[in-house]
Amino acid sequence: MGVATGRSGTSVAPMANEAAAVDYRGLLEEERNSLLHQLQEIGFGEDGNLTYDANFADSSQVTAERGEAEALASQLQEALAQVEKALHKIDQGTYGTCERCGKPISPPRLEAQPATALCIDCASVRR
Repeated sequence: MGVATGRSGTSVAPMANEAAAVDYRGLLEEERNSLLHQLQEIGFGEDGNLTYDANFADSSQVTAERGEAEALASQLQEALAQVEKALHKIDQGTYGTCERCGKPISPPRLEAQPATALCIDCASVRR
């Protein structure tokens, strides 16, 4: 097993040789950009608040949409936090290691869910 390196040149937890070719940092950065774009599209501003058209005629419609947008924004923010945490782990050289048991997370799992913090065994127990 070799040690994969991120774009910053820092080492990533040992993984199978075929996984070394996967650019996890690139996958995570793409995911971060997608999440930021989605937050922006639903009106999530840089100030951390959702923005709405104050002149919208139907206040009940605004209230309903606000609730839906806030729930979606919360989910997107949580996913974004997981992506940021995974990017930090790459920088620290601990990416690809299960937070619960300390074993390597399988490359197929990391490819499917690059921001995952748990191996499949630990994630199964969590549910």
